[in-house]
Amino acid sequence: MAHRVTLIPGDGIGPEITEAVVRVIEAAGVDIEWDRLQAGIPAVQEFGISVPDELMESIKRNKVALKGPITTLVGKGFKSANVTLRQKLDLYANLRPVKSIGGVRSRYDKVDLVIVRENTEDLYTGIEHVISPGVSQAIKVVTESASLRIARWAFEYARKHNRKKVTLVHKANIMKISDGLFLQIFEQVAERYPDIEADDKIVDALAMNLVMDPTRFDILLLGNLFGDIVSDLAAGLVGGLGVVPGANFGDEYAVFEAVHGSAPDIAGKNIANPSALIFSALLMLRHLGEEAAADRIWKSVVVTLAIGRHLTRDLGGSCSTTEFTDALVKEIGSRT
Repeated sequence: MAHRVTLIPGDGIGPEITEAVVRVIEAAGVDIEWDRLQAGIPAVQEFGISVPDELMESIKRNKVALKGPITTLVGKGFKSANVTLRQKLDLYANLRPVKSIGGVRSRYDKVDLVIVRENTEDLYTGIEHVISPGVSQAIKVVTESASLRIARWAFEYARKHNRKKVTLVHKANIMKISDGLFLQIFEQVAERYPDIEADDKIVDALAMNLVMDPTRFDILLLGNLFGDIVSDLAAGLVGGLGVVPGANFGDEYAVFEAVHGSAPDIAGKNIANPSALIFSALLMLRHLGEEAAADRIWKSVVVTLAIGRHLTRDLGGSCSTTEFTDALVKEIGSRT
């Protein structure tokens, strides 16, 4: 079955690792026609806007997009293209599976947790202003409707993927109204899923417990800001952002992405690790119903990393992006 998918190469190392992923998917025999469009800095340079209308129309037409890393300027410049896509497409659920992978050095093994992050509100609405010289204010937005749908999404994901427990992470002891509402809605939704264990944990305690024993957690449900921070922390438990996938879901659209940065310092050097975007593409393939191809790629990546002869520099090897991809494509070919 042929698929049509919007492909956003991004900037920095984005185009290099995106092309590696395209090769890997082709090697697995999946027929995809790519709509290649720009966002972020390349789009601003060409169109004067970080998310052009043409890109939005493509995603709305295809329903699915794969996105390379996009630079977000710190404290200046255009609004984040990542945030803009999530808000305009109402991609309210951010999914980050965090799983130990043989051959990737990390502090822990047997980690297998999933982070579900509310993706559209909290402090990331960007509502901030100057009250008076030297005094600024940012507004944290938490609504019943957004809390309700993300809690339902987390529990439905748990059922579909045979997960046993959902833990809400919050700071309701201090933010009694905003995070208090999130907690209240979570508890109401949990009552409708008696087959799944539910509990909650204050975010600072959660951070401590994660680094002490991450294997005790199953699904973590968080608001936008805490979810952003904790998901990166969790990635560090299994080897870093270079081996962790990401996906954004709404009721109509899905955008799959690498969660690491655009690494402009190594752009064009052919040394970037494409694994995170490959793993994100596996989530995309499963979303498209290409389970067999996704399984072949997953097993091939695991074997390639475990053998350890073709690793990129961030994983302790000396291979280029192309050499790593060549080895992976060869391994996939032996399984096709």
